[in-house]
Amino acid sequence: MTQAGSSFDEMFAPDGTVRPAYGGYREWYEAQDQALLRRKGAEAEGFFRSTGITFNVYGDDAGEERLIPFDMVPRIVTAREWRRLSRGIEQRVRALNAFLHDIYHRQEIIRAGRVPLRLIAENDAFLPQMIGLVPPGGIYTHIVGIDLVRTGPDDFMVLEDNARTPSGVSYMLENRETMMAMFPELFSKLSVRPVQDYPRRLAKSLAACAPDCAGSRPVVAVLTPGIYNSAYFEHAFLADQMGAELVEGSDLRVIDGRVAMRTTRGYQPIDVLYRRVDDEYLDPLSFNPASALGVPGIMDVYRAGGITIANAPGTGIADDKAIYSFMPEIVEFYTGEKPLLSNVPTWRCSEPDSLAYVLDNLAELVVKEVHGSGGYGMLIGPTSSKKEISAFAQKLRAKPHNYIAQPTLALSTVPIFTRAGLAPRHVDLRPFVLVSPKGIEITPGGLTRVALKKGSLVVNSSQGGGTKDSWVLED
Repeated sequence: MTQAGSSFDEMFAPDGTVRPAYGGYREWYEAQDQALLRRKGAEAEGFFRSTGITFNVYGDDAGEERLIPFDMVPRIVTAREWRRLSRGIEQRVRALNAFLHDIYHRQEIIRAGRVPLRLIAENDAFLPQMIGLVPPGGIYTHIVGIDLVRTGPDDFMVLEDNARTPSGVSYMLENRETMMAMFPELFSKLSVRPVQDYPRRLAKSLAACAPDCAGSRPVVAVLTPGIYNSAYFEHAFLADQMGAELVEGSDLRVIDGRVAMRTTRGYQPIDVLYRRVDDEYLDPLSFNPASALGVPGIMDVYRAGGITIANAPGTGIADDKAIYSFMPEIVEFYTGEKPLLSNVPTWRCSEPDSLAYVLDNLAELVVKEVHGSGGYGMLIGPTSSKKEISAFAQKLRAKPHNYIAQPTLALSTVPIFTRAGLAPRHVDLRPFVLVSPKGIEITPGGLTRVALKKGSLVVNSSQGGGTKDSWVLED
């Protein structure tokens, strides 16, 4: 087990020399006036505030809007590192799509004994309504976010998969725009691969997934739960950037076997709906009857091939952390290859031996809910009090199947800018992947989330983390 104290620093080697990825950046940084950089940092905060880049907080401070802190020292990856990462990401995304198709059809992986039936049958994210249904183009996960952590020069691991509704791409785009506005000379000095064309490529990828009934120019819309959703800024931002309509459930209705949106010229059929509404609320006739966020009858239209829903309903089962623990077997089963990207070692608390080990070592482990997200409902043993560990042990004994545990990894660090100079902080990375019948596209870089508190391993914005621009260098 590795601890957070002996982390790989992505910019500096242990002897203080600068690693190749950061050579050009370090030269530029050394030539800068520190007072000017401090002013630039304040400028960036003002830019984010004026643009409205905030997120809503759930829980104790529900309804409060917060600015996601931005750090202006980029996270830099070389072209060689990115090529290796991209191969592993593509392999994993192909396996995820094959797995989703299989569990809603022949369930060969269960017949082969590689994944236990109960993990599917007893999982709330598994939707019986999807059994036997093939989405247009055979694509289940149109947009995927794969969370990666780094623990050494060539050691990248997948922390979790986001196959349902991965968020954060708007921050990736705004981080790049902010850096280019503040330091244009830096982009002249270094060849950084662009990310600004993501909305155009997203629109193109979604259009390629349109159903057979679509015309030559498929109509794409973004379905949002509304302004009170934590990611509403992103929904509006992406719709605007794609040239798509931003709609709520109340704007849509089923007319003549199609899902249509209200416009000033009457109702217009939609071909592809990029939905940011959870499965449960998507169709009150098929799921939660109390939902006012979805569209009554949309699942009937979907089953008949009258609309593409991205991502497909039922993909959330691939986000389940118990399923995650089987991803090495899943990748090998569907691709015939060993995984190019490793999983973080994982104990399934539903297994008695694993539960016993986890309970004996809670003070050293990270324990997560299998359906959890956003850093909620988890225990970070090394930073928890004896009282917190004891209380969590009770929850674990009561519902062991609800948890998995992992070692406290020595996440890599990247410097952040502080008033005292550069200081290392732990990071992760969420690359965004677009999937269509025409292929898989991986945006060069992604969203780097950074734990701004010294020594902290929690990077989630909801738990006090911030973001950085992620650079992939050209060859």
